[in-house]
Amino acid sequence: MRRVLIPVGLGLLVLATWDGVVARQRPRAEITGELKQWHKVTFTVEGPFARETDSTPNPFLDHRLTVAFTHESGSPAYRVPGYFAADGRAGESSATLGNKWRAHLSPDKPGRWTYQADLLSGPRVAVEENGAVDSSRRLAAGSFVVAPTDKTGRDFRARGRLHDVGRRYLQFAGSGAFFLKAGADSPENLLGYADFDGTRSAKPAGTSRANEAATAPLKTWAPHVRDWRPGDPAWKDGRGKGLIGALNYLASQGLNAVSFLTYNAGGDGDDVWPFVERDDKLHYDCSKLDQWQVVFDHAQALGLFLHFKLQETENDDTIREDRGPAPTALDQGELGIERKLYLRELIARFGYELALNWNLGEENTQTPDQQRAMARFIRETDPYPHPIVIHTYPHQQDKVYLPLLGAQSGLSGISLQNHWRTVHQRVLKWITESEKAGRPWVVANDEQNPHFTGVPPDPGYEGHDGVARPESGSPPYSLHDVRKYTLWGALLAGGAGVEYYFGYTLPQNDLGCQDWRSRERSWGYCRVALDFFSQNHVPFETMSNHDELVANPSHDNSRYCLARPGEIYVVYLPGGGTTGLDLGPAKEAYKVGWYDPRNGGPLQPGTVTSVTGPGIVALGAPPRDPGEDWVILVRRQGGERG
Repeated sequence: MRRVLIPVGLGLLVLATWDGVVARQRPRAEITGELKQWHKVTFTVEGPFARETDSTPNPFLDHRLTVAFTHESGSPAYRVPGYFAADGRAGESSATLGNKWRAHLSPDKPGRWTYQADLLSGPRVAVEENGAVDSSRRLAAGSFVVAPTDKTGRDFRARGRLHDVGRRYLQFAGSGAFFLKAGADSPENLLGYADFDGTRSAKPAGTSRANEAATAPLKTWAPHVRDWRPGDPAWKDGRGKGLIGALNYLASQGLNAVSFLTYNAGGDGDDVWPFVERDDKLHYDCSKLDQWQVVFDHAQALGLFLHFKLQETENDDTIREDRGPAPTALDQGELGIERKLYLRELIARFGYELALNWNLGEENTQTPDQQRAMARFIRETDPYPHPIVIHTYPHQQDKVYLPLLGAQSGLSGISLQNHWRTVHQRVLKWITESEKAGRPWVVANDEQNPHFTGVPPDPGYEGHDGVARPESGSPPYSLHDVRKYTLWGALLAGGAGVEYYFGYTLPQNDLGCQDWRSRERSWGYCRVALDFFSQNHVPFETMSNHDELVANPSHDNSRYCLARPGEIYVVYLPGGGTTGLDLGPAKEAYKVGWYDPRNGGPLQPGTVTSVTGPGIVALGAPPRDPGEDWVILVRRQGGERG
């Protein structure tokens, strides 16, 4: 037998001959990455040669690569969108042209997986299912074998893909554990970073919130370069160390989430877009997006959930009613060619990541029909699929969220913006409304008002006293108020967690932040809260809010209770002191332990260590500091793991 290599336009076609009989062998793709369960597997194949800026055909719009990955058992089977990858190493080479086409899989199971890669070509075929197809080609087919994961600890590859399972919390497909998040919502322009190719600030001086952008147009993340470690990723001879180090710092503080805009042209920062140019919405920057991928991969290895905010209010449909359409809005808010292509490219390039949500927009002002159409397209395009949420202004929540309740919207949950004092009540409201509509939402508090100030920096940071003094209508407050009424208020309402927003008048604000150490004490309080649930094996996913059991039927901020009545109760006292707890009719004995939400540690005995039902029982006094906030865990004896 001899092999013959024949050029066929898309590479080389291998022909094997036996005694003059020619047999065609299908080209095989290059499969790279660690071939292990939940790890990133990269499929690369030669396809049409193109440039990023080509228009006839446009490599992003006029070709559609789809790779079908199927486990040997037949399930799961994924149809994964692929993308134009220039020379296949654009993050290092900054290449703008090439013939490499790519797709990614994070395989659910060990075993043999097969793949088939098909390329359709024709005008707008990437986004129009029924569009004209000029050609259809099978680029490659083959198989590879996946081993079990070898990861442990925080790395999401140890736990699997984070799924929406129709409950108030997301669940890991591998470990089966449920997810509570705490992380950074600021800076919203995290990706406005000088080390990314093609990144610049377009914010004109003298406009709203422009001062921060004018004085520091792009981030360097210099304060976190020291947090980069040998062996961590970087690109182009050491670029990226500041942002990679910043993610290392967040993870070291016990946080598990980070939020960012992927498109803010015309918005507050005006320095993040995935295109080759700010106003060219049909051509994508391959090297920039490869570099984003390095950052997102590292975040997932650190156990950091990725909160993709797909647009902001200034570019979702209109700037303001009195200023007309926003020129940077994709299709003026509609689900058109620009918006479909944008969503498809992000899903193709980043949808393999295990723990993320797609947020339809920050302070979103699109119509319900536009929102539903966008969610539907994401759901149909994302092969996995990942959770979809939406965020809007505090005063527009009823207007925006009520029409989206129920299964018809495709939403998994909502991202709330509220005053720090009202978090408990607002989280509980939307949990209750979504459950009444028959589709429970995952509800998180991701932005704390007053919007001028958000979560204040630590006392002593850059000489700040740690007290936020809003410009109007709200009294001063501190990080302790945020801990009590935002963090614990959200968690004991049954919320899925928090992300912290920094306002825009305090040090290291929502646009200018490059130093997450500015809120280190607040991060510590978040870590302590997450530790309470994990270290004490609190089955929060089976519990719900029951403030009425601690004599708080109005759900004010005096005391909170999350419970599975008759089994386990978590009581939080923002102002310290003590409380009674209604155990109902059960004649059961319960253990009582006290937890310090300021410093963490093991449960401690108070003046009462056990109680017995039925009826209202006194829980006693805390071990010390009766004027400080405390958590009380009341668990039925014999039910240590719920």
